[in-house]
Amino acid sequence: MTNSLVSILIPFKNVEEYFEECLKSIRNQTYQKWEVLAINDHSDDNSLAIAERFSKLDNRFKIFTNDESGIITALRKAYRHSDGEFITRMDADDYMSQDRINTMLVSLKEKGKGSLAIGQVKYFAKYGVNDGYARYAKWLNELTAGGSNFEEIYKECVIPSPCWMVHRMDLDKCGAFAHNRYPEDYDLAFRFYEKGLTCIPCNKVIHHWRDYDTRTSRTSEHYAQNYFLEIKLHYFLKLEYNPNKTLVVWGAGKKGKSIAKLLTENNIHFKWVCDNPKKIGKDIYGVKLIHFSELKTIKNSQSIITVANEEEQISIQSFFCNLKQKPAKDYFFFC
Repeated sequence: MTNSLVSILIPFKNVEEYFEECLKSIRNQTYQKWEVLAINDHSDDNSLAIAERFSKLDNRFKIFTNDESGIITALRKAYRHSDGEFITRMDADDYMSQDRINTMLVSLKEKGKGSLAIGQVKYFAKYGVNDGYARYAKWLNELTAGGSNFEEIYKECVIPSPCWMVHRMDLDKCGAFAHNRYPEDYDLAFRFYEKGLTCIPCNKVIHHWRDYDTRTSRTSEHYAQNYFLEIKLHYFLKLEYNPNKTLVVWGAGKKGKSIAKLLTENNIHFKWVCDNPKKIGKDIYGVKLIHFSELKTIKNSQSIITVANEEEQISIQSFFCNLKQKPAKDYFFFC
């Protein structure tokens, strides 16, 4: 175990308030054979000075400047300069539990190549955690406890972006950071899924995820909802879509309309169903909305569900169960 070098990739930009806590948590890891590849993405605060101070104290911290701009190009540069057999990511405004690296490395050593180590996460914030983030963490941790993350990949990003570890060979097989598609963490999660990596269950919190108003996922256009829908549909059409089946979109709210518009723009025929009497019979994007019960007359269908309400999702699952259709095969929840 002591012969395995772990490379920790950290893009950073204007995180002076939190960066020291992040880097201290890495230096205090129980597993000590690691290197940090920290890429300065044009910070104009004291972030770089903090990174350089740690580099002078400990030569395992290696600091570089992003020649371009953005998190993807920063990750590419970090990866190019890495030497580790195992690769993990870290967000510069978070901190690790003391045994995070060891926990993930042990599980990867036990399971071998073709596996993806993930960990449970905990959000924290100065003025309390947003309810949406708290629910997301709870859902994510429930999946991680059983290693069933990929079963719900079309709902939301099922791999915590700053808390995964993988064998270098497997990351290369998945295309590493070569893609330019945002959100970059969700895109990579889909590529892990596409290449058949197996999530290793983890039942403890090993990463502490900071929430605050100016964090990138709150402020960058790349993390807007339309990007999430586009990336879901991209991989659905690539990995799941069966043109021999009748494609159905269930839901006529904002997300349903967005999916319908994207399908129309891609000249993909589909039927559109909902249960809203005010919308049934309307023609939107050249497609007439029909009642969802008409699915009973379609013998060979494949459905995208855009209904977010959890109680309604349970009813929809029951509906498909009565039709003897299977989740993640015959129907997919996109929210």
